[in-house]
Amino acid sequence: MAMSDKKPFEGLIGPAESTRIMSALHHGATRRDVLKILAAGGMQLGLAGSLAGAAMSAHAQTPRRGGRIRVGSDNASPSDTLDPAKQSNKTDYCRGTMLYNGLTSLDAKLVPQPALAESFASQDAVTWVFKLRKDVTFHDGKPLTPQDVVFSLMRHKDPATASKAKTLADPIKSVSATGPNEVTVVLDGPNADFPVIVGTFHFHILRNGTTDFNTGIGTGPYKLKEFKPGVRSMVVRNENYWKPGKPYLDEIEFVGIADEGARVNALLSGDLDMVASINPRSVGRVKGTPTTDVFVTQSGQYTDLIMRRDTGPGANPDFVQGMKLLVDRELMKKSIALGYAVLGDDQPIDPTNRFYFAGLPQTRLDPEKAKFHLKKANIGSAAIPVVASPAAQYSVDMALILQQSARQAGVNIDVKRMPADGYWSNHWLNSPVGFGTVLPRASADTLLTQFFKSDAAWNESRYKDPKFDSLLLAARAETDLAKRKQMYADMQSMIRRDAGIGIPLFIATIDGYNKRVKGLSPIPLGGLMGYSFAEHVWLAA
Repeated sequence: MAMSDKKPFEGLIGPAESTRIMSALHHGATRRDVLKILAAGGMQLGLAGSLAGAAMSAHAQTPRRGGRIRVGSDNASPSDTLDPAKQSNKTDYCRGTMLYNGLTSLDAKLVPQPALAESFASQDAVTWVFKLRKDVTFHDGKPLTPQDVVFSLMRHKDPATASKAKTLADPIKSVSATGPNEVTVVLDGPNADFPVIVGTFHFHILRNGTTDFNTGIGTGPYKLKEFKPGVRSMVVRNENYWKPGKPYLDEIEFVGIADEGARVNALLSGDLDMVASINPRSVGRVKGTPTTDVFVTQSGQYTDLIMRRDTGPGANPDFVQGMKLLVDRELMKKSIALGYAVLGDDQPIDPTNRFYFAGLPQTRLDPEKAKFHLKKANIGSAAIPVVASPAAQYSVDMALILQQSARQAGVNIDVKRMPADGYWSNHWLNSPVGFGTVLPRASADTLLTQFFKSDAAWNESRYKDPKFDSLLLAARAETDLAKRKQMYADMQSMIRRDAGIGIPLFIATIDGYNKRVKGLSPIPLGGLMGYSFAEHVWLAA
């Protein structure tokens, strides 16, 4: 076995017997066979029975090598790419984590952990020194060098690259090799979250000078066997992977199936071993089949009610406050998400985030108080158009529940259901009152910078507060964790009070899987273990 062979019971029977029993189990031995081995050694029946149970349990939880799986994502496109800089959807991200590594990786709390960099440090959050692991090789056998890191990071700054992460890379002033296994990055201002940024999908490390991305040459757990954009990809185990014992599988076939019903049917029929993003209404079918189950990842994804503060009724703060009090969060969680969500409170940092501020009082449905604010806002009797679309997950159902609550406050809401096609370009950011969906972000700073900074392109409600902006920059520079937590708590309070955003729920992602697939645990960047399932899963015998 390539993984650890230490057994929880070898102190009782000795390492030799323990190894012999585990070897027998790997070759198909039953509990009765284990009992015979123990009895032959003169062990009493009662103790032998207990140890046989412990051995069976240890064997069942020990990752085993071998096997192949078929996995279905929820989208595929001819524009699918293996260039990390241009990846833009979860299917791309899953493939990226199969083939490549970053300098860091993000754990279940989205805290950066060493990956290709065995360590990273900074005295001032401006100059960051990354010590690279030795003996890491690319799929073609070439060793990882500092020059590979310099090339991979700096290419995001070149407009010709058309990197999706250019705004995140813009603050990088320089990247240079400062030793045989050392890279130094200098930023144009302090950013305590820089190790988080280089742990995200776009910043995977490529070989220096790479121009052909169809080969997928990286340092990752799998090597590319086949890539057909919009159709499927096949990867095989990288036998020289730098993480001992990983990966476990021989091969993964990865396909894109847009139709949720088709994905679920393929899982239930055994045609697929894992599927991404199933609807809560499909959970009963999946859990009701003996061979399949669901894997839930609670994350920071949310669908929000947007009230623009610069135009329309949202320009009046009493209208904004009144609408937030009409949001029946408990009903939305129960009837729309079927329990697969946690309550939100009109600020975007969710409970899985290490900077979540638990001290905010939960806003509750209060039609009478809402009526007071809406009367004060003097909005009149005209119907208020609220734009929703299937493109923004759950937003149509949320709008209909809001419409019912509003009637209790004497307010007429006109739900405008728009088609998914063209919603993001035509309606999101443009409608005075409407809905959006925000996917999980790797850090609190990235989320707040992209959606709440005064000059952010995606500032949905046009929330503008110079105090918030200065606090955001100060938090980015603060290396004292306790001080940063307080700064982020203050910003969450400010958004909840003043921004034109209602966040009823943080939505969980539900994936389906065959029970033979083991090793799943949630990483709140998104479903399928934050899109990094390939390195971690294994098949039970």
